[in-house]
Amino acid sequence: MIVQKSLLLKLKEFGLNIYESKLWTALLSMGVATAGELSDVANVPRSRTYDVLESLEKKGFIIMKIGKPIKYLAVPPGEVIERVKKKVVIEAEESQKMLEELRESPAMKELNQLHTQGIDLVEPSDLAGSVKGRENIYNHMETMIKGAKESINILTTTEGAKRKGKHLQRVLKKAAERGVNIKISTPDKEATMKEFSKIKENIYYTQITKPKTRFCVIDNREAAFFLTNDEETHPSYETCVWVNTPHFSGAISDAFGF
Repeated sequence: MIVQKSLLLKLKEFGLNIYESKLWTALLSMGVATAGELSDVANVPRSRTYDVLESLEKKGFIIMKIGKPIKYLAVPPGEVIERVKKKVVIEAEESQKMLEELRESPAMKELNQLHTQGIDLVEPSDLAGSVKGRENIYNHMETMIKGAKESINILTTTEGAKRKGKHLQRVLKKAAERGVNIKISTPDKEATMKEFSKIKENIYYTQITKPKTRFCVIDNREAAFFLTNDEETHPSYETCVWVNTPHFSGAISDAFGF
């Protein structure tokens, strides 16, 4: 049986490896079959077939018929989706519970204490690094914003403002609610105000012409600035430099009138 390679790759989203995908699709097409028949049809080595079928049974993709020779039935795809969905939800809830318990645990307090002690020993020139990939950059900026106490200064492009409105508005809103002043500069002030419309207080907008630079400065002590042009760079290749030094961060804010 020949199955399109694209379909086999798509089945990875079900949590199946290549052999599992081949055997399951073969069984779907046959209705009921023995391990040997499936091995021949799916072109899976017989030495691996029984182990793979056992794995599919544990995952809920097939049912083993009682009798000799042992035969297998495929669970309908619609039912499989429901089972996989249920499993994902349960695992997500368990992971969330575990992380919440970890947040309040003595271990977390010890980790935070170690981090604080470590930072105190680091030279200012060492508190710098690069972050690659737009998603990773926004995750890092979110962490920066959570630690803001006085000010958040953002300069970006119009498209950059749309992305930040989508990814950072929630954490910026919380910062504004605790009294942090937020200033955002873009080429299109009106459009930017719409992107951040959920933030009702402590937010100010300015309009500047042709800003190719994009950066975020927190409390004039910590800054993240992009090294690439967002119109020409794929999101996975976006690169940002992060520094934690009042001298440089304050200079950036001053240079752009924040």
